[in-house]
Amino acid sequence: MLKRFTISIEEDLLDDFDTFMQQHHYKNRSEAIRDLIRARSVQNEWAADKDVMGVITLVYDHHRHQVQDKITELQHDYHHEIVSTTHVHMDHNNCLEVIIIRGKAAEVQKLADNLIALRGVRSGKLAMSSTGEHLH
Repeated sequence: MLKRFTISIEEDLLDDFDTFMQQHHYKNRSEAIRDLIRARSVQNEWAADKDVMGVITLVYDHHRHQVQDKITELQHDYHHEIVSTTHVHMDHNNCLEVIIIRGKAAEVQKLADNLIALRGVRSGKLAMSSTGEHLH
């Protein structure tokens, strides 16, 4: 069920919001506001250590001593949180690992931090998401 509400907002802030909408290709303000509220809801789930989902992306030099072994070992240590892993050979030296994870936010964050901090990982990022149970 949709509810309609009205807000008051400073003109400059509304101009910034309209620019944001255009940059992100929203068709209307309602869709943009709904997405911002959902994003805050996801942040709250993570802060409350609820069951969450996420994606860890790693770019690493596979020639770096034992980096792939350490990545695999950490994944085995957190096997209950790992849903799926994809490994891509980017070029002769670099690999991309994409790891879909699910579990308590603190454990998921800990796994991501441990993987990203490994020597030989050139780039790493955790994209936080929700299980969808609390999003409408």
